[in-house]
Amino acid sequence: MGSDDLYKRKRELKEFKRRVGTRGKDRDLILIVCEGEKTEPYYFKGFRLTNVTVIGTGFNTQSLVERAYDLKTQAIVDKRRYDQVWCVFDRDSFNPESFNNAFFLADKYQMRVAYSNEAFEIWYLLHFNYYDAALSRDQYIDKLSHLLGHKYEKNSPLTYNEIYKYQDNAIQRAVQLRLRYSSPNPEKDNPSTTVHLLIQELKKWI
Repeated sequence: MGSDDLYKRKRELKEFKRRVGTRGKDRDLILIVCEGEKTEPYYFKGFRLTNVTVIGTGFNTQSLVERAYDLKTQAIVDKRRYDQVWCVFDRDSFNPESFNNAFFLADKYQMRVAYSNEAFEIWYLLHFNYYDAALSRDQYIDKLSHLLGHKYEKNSPLTYNEIYKYQDNAIQRAVQLRLRYSSPNPEKDNPSTTVHLLIQELKKWI
């Protein structure tokens, strides 16, 4: 066996081990591309799933989706095709056209969106209580600081461990929140989030 064949075999074996869990179940390879460079990646990496790649970009809305598509395409070139690609971004104060176009592009490129209006921290808050009133970023921070019992640090790698035991409650509340809007409009529905859809996918592989 030549060195090239040996390298190829090792790579295939590594990929196989990555796809197959300890229970012998074939695992989806999942790529999560986040707007934030630390906050969201720290949270999703908290799942410690070997079949999930998490990348923080610093990009937002439309540009983030384009970046995710580039990564998805490059993975195919590298013969490492992802089964699911998720784009994670916030509504914040971005213009409606850019925000809405991000959804259009994600659908066009066959990728999924986990968005939050106004910010990712609404997902954190739903771990503790149900909220259906619009909140500012300052209010997110104040409420989380109170609920956590210490000042909330946006880029803390510890947040996942602090709140994960309430995750199922957050999912139920996020579903309830979406049902509040008879005709969902992510750009205007404040607060709202679909992060729970991504969490439900990740929980399949725990």
